[in-house]
Amino acid sequence: MILASWNVNSIRARQERLAAWLDKVRPDVACLQELKVVDEAFPHASLEALGYHAATFGQKTYNGVAVLSRTKITRTIRGLGDDDPQARFLAVDVDKLHVLCAYVPNGQEVGSDKWAYKLAWMERLRAFLDAHYSPEDRLVLCGDFNVARDDLDVARPDDWVGSVLCHDDARQRFQAILDWGLVDVFRRQHPGGGLYSWWDYRMLGFPRNHGLRIDYVLATESVAKKCVAAKIDRDERKGEKPSDHAPVVVEFVA
Repeated sequence: MILASWNVNSIRARQERLAAWLDKVRPDVACLQELKVVDEAFPHASLEALGYHAATFGQKTYNGVAVLSRTKITRTIRGLGDDDPQARFLAVDVDKLHVLCAYVPNGQEVGSDKWAYKLAWMERLRAFLDAHYSPEDRLVLCGDFNVARDDLDVARPDDWVGSVLCHDDARQRFQAILDWGLVDVFRRQHPGGGLYSWWDYRMLGFPRNHGLRIDYVLATESVAKKCVAAKIDRDERKGEKPSDHAPVVVEFVA
C-alpha cells in the first residue's frame, strides 16, 4: 500500500497538479490539508474519474482536510468531537485501517491567542486518540503538524529557535501524541534527518534547501513495522505555482 500526505495549499490552485501527481504516483490513500474550499466546491467528480473516493471536511477560504482512497471509505468522523468551527481534522476507515488526517494550527506568534489555540488543539488531538482508539489498532495519523519534531528536521535551527514551528511547548505536545503509541515512520527509514517537506516561498527557501520537515506520517507499531520505504517528493515543490509543501509518500507491505 502506498500512502501519502500533502498540504496542497488550496485545492483550486493545485487541482491540475494534484490530478497529474495522483495519475503518476497512484497512492492507495492520500491525505490532503489546507483545501481552502467548502465541501461542495471540492473536485469530487474529477477525482472519481481518476479512481478515487473522497471524504472531505472543508471550510471557505481557510483550512480544510480530505482523504482520498482507491477503495471505499466506510466511516467518516469530521472534527475532534467538539464545537470548534475550524475544519482541521478528518478520520476515516479504509478496509481495516483507521486513517486520520490533521492540519495542526500554525500558531502565528508565540504568546498570541492563536498560539494558545495551537497548543490546546494538539492536546485535544491526543485526547481524541485516547477516547476513540487503541495503540493496538491499525492506525495512521497523517498531516501538516506545523511543528518540526526536533532539530534534525530543521535545516537552520538557529534561525527557527523559539518560533511557532520549533518551540519546545509545541514539540512537547507533538511528543505526547507520539507517546500515545505512534511511530514516525519516515524517521525510522531516515534516522539521520536532514530531509524537509516545507520551504518558505520567500528568500529562496527551496533553492537554498532552507526547509523544515513539518509533514508527518505516524502509525501504530502494527502498521509501522510493515513500512518498507518513505520519501519526500521534492519534484512537486518545483515548477509553476507549487504548494510550499511537498508530498510525503510512504509504502507499506501487506
